[in-house]
Amino acid sequence: MPYEDDFVNNIEFIYEKYYLEVYKFLVCFVGSREEAEDLTQDVFIKVLKHHKKFNHHSKLSTWILSIAKHTAIDYLRRKKFTTLFKQSYFNKLPDNEKQPDLLLSDSENQEVVKKAIRSLKPQYRSVVILRGVNELSIKESAEILGCSESKVKVDFHRALKILRKNLNTLKEEVFINANG
Repeated sequence: MPYEDDFVNNIEFIYEKYYLEVYKFLVCFVGSREEAEDLTQDVFIKVLKHHKKFNHHSKLSTWILSIAKHTAIDYLRRKKFTTLFKQSYFNKLPDNEKQPDLLLSDSENQEVVKKAIRSLKPQYRSVVILRGVNELSIKESAEILGCSESKVKVDFHRALKILRKNLNTLKEEVFINANG
């Protein structure tokens, strides 16, 4: 079969083309570069092993990221712990508005964001990473997550609402602990 030979012969090209995108997604999802490296390798082993299942109705990148998502969720289930998000991409106040006594340091702020992300369900974490970090379209996110575009919109909205609430609560706790 020409396609099968073509796919196998081009796996190195496919790996080089999509490695960084998969790796970044997994770093965001599991919060550890070392674990993301291992999982990225697992993803491409699965891509090679299951390439016959790729149906060409979606883009190759969508199919590969879908495998990455499922690999990450399976990994987290095995490890039984929730994970953290990479650096905050939330807007920071301009320097002239920062008041050291009233605002968290950048490292404290990152820890607060990580705790808030840890509290998200995997389905919400996935949509936040795909839409917020990877900046994928609603359609691409829906294909990767295996759901409707409306569900992506609703889940993203709910996830951001939960994140805002959790961030406010966690920041208040940090202030209380720092001043108490």
